[in-house]
Amino acid sequence: MTRPRLTCLMAGSLDGRLHPSRWTDSPDGTATDWTGAYEAIHDRYSADGWIVGRVTMAEMAKGTPHPPADAGTPLRPIHVARDHGPYAIALDRGGKLHFTASELHGDHVVVLLGPDVSDEHLAELAGDGVSYIVCEERDGGLGLAEALDLLGERFGARHLLLEGGGGVNGSFLAAGLVEQFDLVLAPALDGGDSRAIVEAGDAGLKGKVSLKLIGVDQLDHGALHLRYAVAAAQDAV
Repeated sequence: MTRPRLTCLMAGSLDGRLHPSRWTDSPDGTATDWTGAYEAIHDRYSADGWIVGRVTMAEMAKGTPHPPADAGTPLRPIHVARDHGPYAIALDRGGKLHFTASELHGDHVVVLLGPDVSDEHLAELAGDGVSYIVCEERDGGLGLAEALDLLGERFGARHLLLEGGGGVNGSFLAAGLVEQFDLVLAPALDGGDSRAIVEAGDAGLKGKVSLKLIGVDQLDHGALHLRYAVAAAQDAV
């Protein structure tokens, strides 16, 4: 079984917020400069795909519901429309995302869904040429480990970038599936209550993960690229 390596790659302000539109400017640069540095690192990794949550993907997908007249009996738990990357992967437990094409920026769309998703929605995705995995429930959430295994086995993914939002990042970290955490740290502040880079609910992540610094690069415009190895807390020395 070949589970892909998972690197969480995020850009954030000094106070840990992820919406660049809210960040303060600096004499060294602006949010455009810092997100540009982030995108350059994303490209440099040449990963097999990237993973985001439903809200983030909805900003790009922009489709409307269009279920086929005859849904038939779509394949479960997996439909592979294309078996080579790069992939644009979305967590959409309730089946709320709709697409206008099978690709985003040339990356093939794969949707990770909850077990209660309807046949009509699966048929819509298949009709659009979108791949999907219907995940089982595990400990009150989706079976993320099993989904990663299938992304490796059936889609050939070997390295994926986890790129938020905060709740999605928190879920993968809590499940012990992230091997490396990269942060492009901008010299900026948010100061409000916008979404954080990692959100794991009331339980948090204390006692679940341990981070070890493995590298720091100074970027242009006053930003830093921080790299951490991630391990389960009980495995930390």
